[in-house]
Amino acid sequence: MKVIYANGTVGECAPEEELHILRHTAAHIMAQAIKRLWPEADFAYGPANEKGFYYDVDLGDKTLAEEDLPKIEAEMKKICKENLPIKPSILPRAEAIALMESRGEKYKVEHIGDLAPDAEISFFTQGEYVDMCTGPHLTYTKALKAFKLTGVSGAYWKNDKNNKMLTRVKGTAFKTQQELDDYLKLLEEAEKRDHRKIGKEMGLFMFRDEAPGFPFFLPKGMLLKNALIEYWREIHTRENYVEVSTPLIMNRQLWETSGHWDHYKDNMYSTEIDEETYCVKPMNCPGGVLVYRNQPHSYRELPMRVGELGLVHRHELKGALHGLFRVRCFTQDDAHVFMRREQITDEIIAVVDLINEVYTKFGFKYTVELSTRPENSMGSDEDWEAATNGLKAALEKLGLPYIINEGDGAFYGPKIDFHLEDTLGRTWQCGTIQLDFQLPQNFELEYTDEKGEKQRPIMIHRVCYGSIERFIGILTEHFAGKFPLWLAPTQAKVLLVSEKAAEHGHKVYEALRAAKIRVELDERNEKIGYMIREAQVVGRVPYMVIIGQQEAENGTVSVRNRDTAETTTMTLDEFLEKITRENRERI
Repeated sequence: MKVIYANGTVGECAPEEELHILRHTAAHIMAQAIKRLWPEADFAYGPANEKGFYYDVDLGDKTLAEEDLPKIEAEMKKICKENLPIKPSILPRAEAIALMESRGEKYKVEHIGDLAPDAEISFFTQGEYVDMCTGPHLTYTKALKAFKLTGVSGAYWKNDKNNKMLTRVKGTAFKTQQELDDYLKLLEEAEKRDHRKIGKEMGLFMFRDEAPGFPFFLPKGMLLKNALIEYWREIHTRENYVEVSTPLIMNRQLWETSGHWDHYKDNMYSTEIDEETYCVKPMNCPGGVLVYRNQPHSYRELPMRVGELGLVHRHELKGALHGLFRVRCFTQDDAHVFMRREQITDEIIAVVDLINEVYTKFGFKYTVELSTRPENSMGSDEDWEAATNGLKAALEKLGLPYIINEGDGAFYGPKIDFHLEDTLGRTWQCGTIQLDFQLPQNFELEYTDEKGEKQRPIMIHRVCYGSIERFIGILTEHFAGKFPLWLAPTQAKVLLVSEKAAEHGHKVYEALRAAKIRVELDERNEKIGYMIREAQVVGRVPYMVIIGQQEAENGTVSVRNRDTAETTTMTLDEFLEKITRENRERI
């Protein structure tokens, strides 16, 4: 693909850069279209990203809405048809400011003011439109052939809630129309699978204006959540983890010692108790450290694996909240492993194996990233090097492919992140393993070694689900609400066809309840087709147990499978054996 760079050079870009350049050019063409339609438009930032592109725009009293998008798209198509050449230029800082001031671009002027005094600013021009940009871009507007505007939202200038709220216009672009059509089909499928929509239909959870960002779990949602927790507890007990619970609120001094107050206080909720500042915990780890400190430890006790299903609270901007994916309180399936240095590699491998088992259970593929030391970190170079090498050694011993994510580690240590891929090919960062030399040092943790001398343990922070609430959102969209039997809030629903079958139907219902199957009974005076459709389509129930006069006379059940829509007649005992086995084996 031919592109033009800020210095005027024209050449072929690398294949992996094509989509980004295409979308970056699309953002400029969209801004030109908006400027033609609303000349008062004042533009802020307009980058390309993994999903497409966007531009933040200030239209004064005007706020763009979804119904404006077709009009903007039509103007973009005109600009592409005009086949305008895209030409770069470079200006000294003072001339760049003068140019942007003359065009009424106050956000661009402010942006230039943030740059170095001796900076030279590059611009790209297409027709009457001029934009400040480092490029590169397509050489002509006609080269953009497949694009679609996908939505509008609000965005603060510089992502600062104290600044003005701008309108963010979002879109995407691809090299071919077929690629765009495939992506739009994916978006359509994702909309059908939206966990907020399915969660409401199935009665799993809700949100209220009285508590923005704080989810309410309804009875069926709690059944799903508890099924996940039961599985978590089972595999952690097997792997010799113990479980603790630590306080929701602890004093500020604790968070200063841990380093969270200096690095994370803007995301923490605090309150005054007895004229002292206390914090609602955003993480479980300092509480886990205090559990370890509660008594002396010998090297024989290590590794010590301590799990906690802890409710944490983090302040998120209201505009960032999104169903269960971005909330202000959630349950972390945390665990902290305290160990000796020579145990690092084996313990990391054990954690990776456990996380792999969990993701395999749900049918997820995943990729792995190793995130290294960030700029705003604590600890010595030697500790960071040792921690990073420890994670690398474990990954390499496992033969697990990974990529390096430079500078994205936690402030107290490097980490391994697991990125799940769902049925739509979307990725989600869930599991993480963080190796920490700092908290044991900050809290002066110790154990007694073979010689009776005091040593400092090393600490692993790790989660499998990450956030149980977010994981439920991911699972809901991954399965489109059709959860596997062992997870389904309602595993079976007994549907009575007639009153004559009531006695047998109640017997079946009670037998399933006695077998600890999550079962419901539908004995409404409705047509059986309606009841089946409601159970299958709305409730997404794995098994519908149809009881009519024939089943009552023969002492049988007719079982309809949600996924195959096949109905099989069998004895009650046969069905009980089948469903209890599938539930026990988590099929």
